[in-house]
Amino acid sequence: MQRAPKDVGPQVTNHLHQGDLPEGLNLGPVVAVDSETMGLITQRDPLCVVQLSAGDGDAHLVQLNRKNYEAPRLKSLLADENVEKIFHFARFDIAAFRHWLGIQTKPIYCTKIASRLCRTYTDRHGLKDLTRELLGIEISKQQQSSDWGAETLSKAQIDYAASDVLYLHDLKEKLDVMLAREGRAHLAHACFGFLPARADLDLAGWPETDIFAHS
Repeated sequence: MQRAPKDVGPQVTNHLHQGDLPEGLNLGPVVAVDSETMGLITQRDPLCVVQLSAGDGDAHLVQLNRKNYEAPRLKSLLADENVEKIFHFARFDIAAFRHWLGIQTKPIYCTKIASRLCRTYTDRHGLKDLTRELLGIEISKQQQSSDWGAETLSKAQIDYAASDVLYLHDLKEKLDVMLAREGRAHLAHACFGFLPARADLDLAGWPETDIFAHS
């Protein structure tokens, strides 16, 4: 059964956790995930925050301890092969998790890849574009460039980080319908399966090289 899109409003609760997810938290078999770093160069710019949602209107943000990155419950969830993780542009996030947390994240669903495969009528595949077109929801990107390494996160930062995961379940449902309609679901899942290797290639020094190209 398809869920109605959720507008950010009073029903949304953002939970900020220090260092790790709380013991006993169960986010279900499909979890939306995103992360915030100090920049876009994975090996240089530390991973600061990981945000998750079960698709129930709540978001859980983990502000990581960058001195040791000891977050056993978070790491276990991200590496759990029985829990599907939904990302938007998973390639970046899972490379950060690989480098800073030392884990391989799978299985993966990437709404950006799904969008590129089925929304071939546009070149606009950003999260803001997807939520606007497919869900009729406007999200703000004002805090995209922000000091995520700050000791105390502002309410604006927390709300921004939460918005990156609150709608991924609903987007996945819409995109799955489009992928099936266009006969490209198998291509999408093959791409999702390759993402851990693609992230490893990025970390190993081939971030821009198409290794499948003729020259």
